[in-house]
Amino acid sequence: MLTMVWLGLIGVVVGTFVIALGGGGAAIYLGILASGFHLSPAVAAATSIVTALPSIIIGTVGYFRQGKINFKIGNQMMVAALPAVVVGLLVSPKIPTAWYQWLLALILIGLGVQILVKRHASRPTQPNRFAASVYGVISGLMVGVAGLSGGGPVLAGLLLLGLDTFQATATSTYVLVGMSLLGAAFHLTTGNIYWTAGIPLIIGTVIGALLAPIVVKFLSREGHGSHLNFVIAGLLIFMGVKSLF
Repeated sequence: MLTMVWLGLIGVVVGTFVIALGGGGAAIYLGILASGFHLSPAVAAATSIVTALPSIIIGTVGYFRQGKINFKIGNQMMVAALPAVVVGLLVSPKIPTAWYQWLLALILIGLGVQILVKRHASRPTQPNRFAASVYGVISGLMVGVAGLSGGGPVLAGLLLLGLDTFQATATSTYVLVGMSLLGAAFHLTTGNIYWTAGIPLIIGTVIGALLAPIVVKFLSREGHGSHLNFVIAGLLIFMGVKSLF
């Protein structure tokens, strides 16, 4: 019982700050489930993506009400990402774990460094469709192959395409809805969900997702967008390094 309470509290914290940063949190849930419950990679991946989905949907609704989602760029990313999710789901059993770990690390570290380097660069006046599609494909593969929510490349891509921090956060959450729905639907058909840990995490993340848009709105008023860029870049680099160990 105490474990379930702690999982719920973890869900609240993760749901609040991950959705506030434009992610889905599946990578964090994956780590908790794999290390804390010693689940197999397949079960941990399936449970993590299903756990992240409700909070992503709720966070998107909150951002939509605030009018922060850029649907034009978001839809371009989603159109490219959804086929990549399917490809990732089909090829994931054939990819050596070591290869995926190194590729994931290079992508996340590279995106984090790009954000740091380009934080003072002028923003493009027109969105780059090709670049948006590339970031969408990378994110889709992360969802399909590893059960992650794919928020890192989406958010980094949106920032590099010129969206301000809070519009990028909101649009990233919107893109994740489509990818996570597809990934979760596939994993639900396999029956590999560890609901004992998944349900308390879901309850916590839903509460956190309700709080996230409020947190972002507050930060937006206080003018902390540039600081959040550093946080996002740091998290991407950290996740990239951590994926190797």
